[in-house]
Amino acid sequence: MQAILRRIPFLCALLILCAAGLLVRSRHAVSPSFLTTYFPDAAWTMAVYCGFGLLFCRDARLHFPLALGVSFLVELSQLWHTPLLEALRSTTLGGLVLGYGFLWSDLACYAVGALLCAAAETILRRKQLAKKTEI
Repeated sequence: MQAILRRIPFLCALLILCAAGLLVRSRHAVSPSFLTTYFPDAAWTMAVYCGFGLLFCRDARLHFPLALGVSFLVELSQLWHTPLLEALRSTTLGGLVLGYGFLWSDLACYAVGALLCAAAETILRRKQLAKKTEI
């Protein structure tokens, strides 16, 4: 039961991040160009972070390096244009997951997203520990 309760914040954040990332990329969204340019990439890494939080809820030390590593690898995969990768990228889901073209700025967005998640998780875990020690 405790493991399920630890996963709920990651699931909620994952759903919110996916919705926010898609909303910002939507052509109907009215948002500043800075936000539409950089937020979706940071949100992508944050969603990956939360995905690893769902999978490995006990070992928080894994979330940051795994999320950043996967994000960087996916970005670097955009330098390769094999028929399989191009076929995957031509689909909507494949394009959202694998991206379309390599950008150095995306690496910075991924780092910021992973750092924000790590900071938020650290703060939340410290608050949980403080509550446990009060009881």
